[in-house]
Amino acid sequence: MILETAILLRCANTLRNMSSRLGKLFMPWHTTVLISVALSYILFAHTLQVWIWSSGFVLSGALPDWNTAIYFSLVTYTTVGYGDVVVGPDLRIFAAFGAVTGLLGFGISTAFLVGAMGKVFVFSHEDSNSN
Repeated sequence: MILETAILLRCANTLRNMSSRLGKLFMPWHTTVLISVALSYILFAHTLQVWIWSSGFVLSGALPDWNTAIYFSLVTYTTVGYGDVVVGPDLRIFAAFGAVTGLLGFGISTAFLVGAMGKVFVFSHEDSNSN
């Protein structure tokens, strides 16, 4: 979660800088660019977390290969939990923490996106009123 928070803070700085650089660019494009950048950061943060969980499963020997570990981590992180790949009883709690991390990560990402886009839309509304 610390990693995701750091990435989202970096994203906020990037969005702030880009917003001032884009200035009075045609507003739909301005908004589209900022949303795309925010979504890219969020996707990167979640992908990185899935890879970190996968590393734990492979390095501990809980799962036999990277392909299976990434699949299992992604399914667990998103709390889909198909159940076609499982870990042994000694690592079930570790997998459960992966699911909790995913829940918290998606919650933080959603809150960040709502907050960031609220500012983007306020910015675009203020610009349209000043014309």
